[in-house]
Amino acid sequence: MDLGIARRIIHAFQTLGVVFGDVGTSPLYTFSVMFSKAPIKGDEDVIGALSLVLYTLLLVPLVKYVLIVLWANNDGEGGTFALYSLICRHAKVSLLPNQLPSDTRISNFILKLPSPELERSLKIKERLEASLTLKKLLLVLVLAGTSMVIADGVVTPAMSVMSAVGGLKVGVAAIEQDEVVMISVTFLVILFSVQKFGTSQVGLAVGPALFIWFCSLAGIGIYNLIKYDASVLRAFNPVHIYLYFKRNSVNAWYALGGCLLCATGSEAMFADLCYFSVRSIQLTFVFLVLPCLLLGYLGQAAYLTGNLNGAEKHPFFLSIPSGIFWPVLLIANIAALIASRAMTTATFSCIKQSSNLGCFPRLKIIHTSKRFMGQIYIPVINWFLLVGCLVLVCSMSSINEIGNAYGIAELGVMMMTTILVTIVMLLIWQLNIIIVLSFVVFFLGLELTFFSSVLWSVTDGSWVILVFAVIMFVIMYIWNYGSKLKYETEVERKLPMDLMREIGCNLGTIRAPGIGLLYNELAKGVPAIFGHFITTLPAIHSMIIFVCIKYVPVPVVPQNERFFFRRICPKSYHLFRCIARYGYKDVRKENHQAFEQLLMESLEKFIRREAQQRQLESDGDEDADSEEDTSFSRVLVDPNGSVYSLGVPLLAEFRGFSNSISEASISEEVNPSSPASPSISDAEHSLERELSFIRQAKESGVVYLLGHGDIRARKDSWFIKKLVINYFYAFLRKNCRRGIANLSVPHSHLIQVGMTYMV
Repeated sequence: MDLGIARRIIHAFQTLGVVFGDVGTSPLYTFSVMFSKAPIKGDEDVIGALSLVLYTLLLVPLVKYVLIVLWANNDGEGGTFALYSLICRHAKVSLLPNQLPSDTRISNFILKLPSPELERSLKIKERLEASLTLKKLLLVLVLAGTSMVIADGVVTPAMSVMSAVGGLKVGVAAIEQDEVVMISVTFLVILFSVQKFGTSQVGLAVGPALFIWFCSLAGIGIYNLIKYDASVLRAFNPVHIYLYFKRNSVNAWYALGGCLLCATGSEAMFADLCYFSVRSIQLTFVFLVLPCLLLGYLGQAAYLTGNLNGAEKHPFFLSIPSGIFWPVLLIANIAALIASRAMTTATFSCIKQSSNLGCFPRLKIIHTSKRFMGQIYIPVINWFLLVGCLVLVCSMSSINEIGNAYGIAELGVMMMTTILVTIVMLLIWQLNIIIVLSFVVFFLGLELTFFSSVLWSVTDGSWVILVFAVIMFVIMYIWNYGSKLKYETEVERKLPMDLMREIGCNLGTIRAPGIGLLYNELAKGVPAIFGHFITTLPAIHSMIIFVCIKYVPVPVVPQNERFFFRRICPKSYHLFRCIARYGYKDVRKENHQAFEQLLMESLEKFIRREAQQRQLESDGDEDADSEEDTSFSRVLVDPNGSVYSLGVPLLAEFRGFSNSISEASISEEVNPSSPASPSISDAEHSLERELSFIRQAKESGVVYLLGHGDIRARKDSWFIKKLVINYFYAFLRKNCRRGIANLSVPHSHLIQVGMTYMV
């Protein structure tokens, strides 16, 4: 659909405001931090430092991210967890054992499997799936990268705002550093307070300002090149990098940490990919952002060659022509606030993805746009980042110290991205091994070189950001470990199917009219908590649907493929399993009435397709024995793409009940003496009776049965396990949001039962 010229311009401004704010403000502080570590001794040092910056810009943001990494997206989603999800779609590497074959039949899940000719891809896939150690290592890498993204969300606002406000010291000589800190704190509080208004509104508001900022960078750069020294263009010759290291040796190595700051924001381009297309980001960067940045750095270098005395402390602000200093200072501060939002937005997106994939506690998420579902705001994380920023600004008053912390956080994310993209190249893209090795050796080697420089200065105070990242990593790992242990325990304790058949269709209690939606995280089988319900409650509903809210490693699940149904036990039991599948970017904004309506419509479709399939089997005289040997037989595909599984034995792989369960799941309650193939009229009457029963149950009311399963470590467990499970994980679980909270179910429709498992 043609959006029109005005809509395209608005979209371009939003792209600038959301994606490129971070990398766009790097000229404010890059040279300042570099020359604080390696003081200028002459014009050749300026040329050498400029050459380092130019090639860092060309290699990291342009070649690595814009030309390579952006293509490693998961259906338009970027970031560390998007890469992990993409790998999980091609290989069973998730530690949470809730994957089902039916997940791969979601239309968005369809992917190009490794071809048989490329044995390397198949071997890597088999090795990843078979090795628990490799699965854990992959998860650790992903969690480490995510923790660095969150740390980046703390240090980016601190660095950007402090460096922009620091320009006041150039314009007003009486301004002291303490006053710069107080003004920065005020700006940060305002910044995080307006975050709740969302990406669209804020992006549209700041997009034009950032466009003016990039134009200012280019204009000032051209002015300085003409006025001072255009010979700095020889910095495009990489030999000056060699000469720079030869002259400065150790100091030049220290300066690498400051040089990297010109590439900060590269990860934000990838993480914020969900808001815009790959092509729009590539074109905007190549034709607007990169040229303006190059001109900005060239202009600063030209100014420095003619003003060596003291100019290295604030080269950008000193290079501004006096007549436009205050307007540019204003635009610089606005751009710094925009840059702060870039990583904050990326942090929200990353945390939502990690939460949906079971690696972060569930938090309240506010969707700030009705049109774009990926635009979110997480209040707890927003204020948490604000506190972290204020602590960082107040404890590290120098931008040199903050810049070192900035480098640590940014490089941590970059290295994890390099490793994950390498796996994507091997497993999914199936590139030539020489190309893959060239990518990983060159970029990982480059990033490790930068990382060695910033780590050497970690004692300056930047260790604070490492501690912050470690805390976030521990929180995510404990949550994932506890969730995995809880799920495995529920799988072990689920009710055996022979017990369900023994107690009969009344389930050993009274069946009252109505529908009970029993929420549980178990994707297969009958949860043990159900036994707790039927022994605790005086009666149970005439129809029970076990509902599992499950997130699959795709960004979005189409609405017509949302619900996946299975029948449990014979028809007279009226027990169903429903897996409500969501992508990690899906928005769960429906209320409980809308959810119930969608669920019941999908259930009726399932029952109709089941009856049709049974009639087709009867008419075609198909071989039932051959189907019983197939784990996932009798699968129907609706014309609109919906997948319905018929007669799937929930516990076929457990306890040797495959045959009996398969028979029970498709059995009709008919007289044994009746003909094997009922007439069409009998089948239609049976179908209408069941549909009528469902509608009557729906009219009687729907009640949500919530089974809260908690875990406690056994008395004979190790002390560390007791500490992690009984205290840390229990604290996180107690303070996170329940999955049912998104449906806004009235308390009068809720019945909750708790159960504790000893693990």
